[in-house]
Amino acid sequence: MSLRSGHKRSDEVALVWFSEIQWDFLSTRKQRLLQRFPEGWRILFVEPFALGRRQHWLPVKRGRVTVVTVPFVKNVPQGMAPLFDLPPVRRLVSFSGRLLAAFWTRALGFASPGRIIGLSNIFWGSVAATMPCRLRFYDANDDHLGFTCAPSWLRDSLRRYMEASDLLFFVSQELLAKLQPPAGVRCVELGNGVDFDHFSRPRTAVPEALASLPGPILGYAGALDWLDATLVESVAKAWPEYSVVLVGPAYAHDWKEKHASLLSLPNVHCPGKVDYEELPAWVQRFDLALMPLERSELKRASHPNKLYEYAAAGVPVLAIDYCSAVDRARQVVTVARTPEEFVRLVPEAMADQRREARQAFARGHGWDSLAAAMVKELREALDRSRA
Repeated sequence: MSLRSGHKRSDEVALVWFSEIQWDFLSTRKQRLLQRFPEGWRILFVEPFALGRRQHWLPVKRGRVTVVTVPFVKNVPQGMAPLFDLPPVRRLVSFSGRLLAAFWTRALGFASPGRIIGLSNIFWGSVAATMPCRLRFYDANDDHLGFTCAPSWLRDSLRRYMEASDLLFFVSQELLAKLQPPAGVRCVELGNGVDFDHFSRPRTAVPEALASLPGPILGYAGALDWLDATLVESVAKAWPEYSVVLVGPAYAHDWKEKHASLLSLPNVHCPGKVDYEELPAWVQRFDLALMPLERSELKRASHPNKLYEYAAAGVPVLAIDYCSAVDRARQVVTVARTPEEFVRLVPEAMADQRREARQAFARGHGWDSLAAAMVKELREALDRSRA
């Protein structure tokens, strides 16, 4: 049952979330959770500036969430990173972002010291650590330090925020071990999940881009940046009679250029980003859903929601063993230990008939229950702060 249909609290809660990703760029954990918060919650989603993408300089509504773009020090021009090791440079560059954030929080009614501050953009850490509020939490949905060269000042930014925080939500035990939070912070494991009905409901319309492709279709849906492109290329070459479809955007603007050899193969198709509402129609047409992700330190600490989206759609899944969440799903998906085994297992994985078991597995990881758990923890932390 969705939180919206549950018991409503009479008191209103204001939440300001500093995000590392734009709301409209890619459907992620943040959107799925926040859209399920109770009606008594007012939410301001502060997204970063990203070159070449749509910005929201003026606030827009996404359901009950207000979204606004505020530029900050996250997007450092290439070659200028060493300058940001100098505190005066960082303060100068971040000044306009701090000013704009202060303006919008006040103008939109989110400046009360009784608010909650949530963070998943660690570049805001030092600033968010000093903002007046009733409660602070960090949502560690990824190893955020692992996405950058992690200069000392950025590590310090995260440390300062965690020291000022009351709650830490984390998606894997591997990630918690890397974070080493301060002793006084309550740590709650809250993995990723799926909108089960959205992905399990049968879609009759076949996406036009798939209709003319020869089958079987080996498909991937998600951000392209974390693919093991060499492994995908090996699959495409080993099975030239199959169509390999890569659905999703890339964060890096030069991703296609870097992987031109993969994309030049005649059986590889890359239609780009697909709207979240249309995504189930694509996934349900996959004869085999692929998870050929990088086996890196960064991805080892992750928790992929695409695992549950694939499973909810009922399609067979073949994954490389790159994180503990995949390892725990062996009862419903085919897991390869090595790239060579991944390529070899394609026909066997495609013949996997455990559809009902996969969907039952996915149903146990619904966003409704995850959002309810997050709200419960935040409510209880608020109550403790008022005691």
